[in-house]
Amino acid sequence: MMLPTHALWGMVLALPVVWTAPEYAGIGLLAGFLGGVFPDLDMYVGHRKTLHYPVVYTGLAVPAVAVGIFVPSTLTIALAVGVTGAALHSRSDVYGGGLELRPWEGTSDRAVYDHYRGRWIGPRRWIGYDGSPSDLALSAVSAVPLLVITDGWLEVLVIASLGIAVVYTAVRRHLPSIGLVVLTDLAERVPGPVVDRLPDRYRDGIDGELQATTDGNA
Repeated sequence: MMLPTHALWGMVLALPVVWTAPEYAGIGLLAGFLGGVFPDLDMYVGHRKTLHYPVVYTGLAVPAVAVGIFVPSTLTIALAVGVTGAALHSRSDVYGGGLELRPWEGTSDRAVYDHYRGRWIGPRRWIGYDGSPSDLALSAVSAVPLLVITDGWLEVLVIASLGIAVVYTAVRRHLPSIGLVVLTDLAERVPGPVVDRLPDRYRDGIDGELQATTDGNA
């Protein structure tokens, strides 16, 4: 799923805090947002493996939530919601598409790496792919209760996330072609080691573009 969906659903996890301990509402909502976003910081460095831990985060979330319930404080609430947000993100990516450049083609058998079992979990594709209409629907559904209970900068954060989700969905299927044109041009200008650090899905695409150009000039 796309980043705005993860961010918004991370905030939704803080709704129980908003209702039962409103004094921690702000930190809970912010922690949910950050926890939902955190795993995707590995976007270009071992995506869905380096910071995605579907089993480990879940195992950590259980005691974190328990501590947050029985010993509520700014720190314990932030950790409880944040770690749970990261767990939800890591596990929910399994229900979307795989790691291929064009996930709607369904060619990848890798969704999220399970460090506990030492293997990749295959994509279920229930959500289609990141930026699909169904993904946008999930963002919209999560935004509704958040817009009801937030105001100020938190409301702006929700609206901005939903706006980004709409724009991303509108351009999603064009991004691989645009990205490959840019990266293929850069590949001819930057050192090889820099290109080698790109994710496999981009390097494979660049190789295909360069081969097509060579064949066309032959």
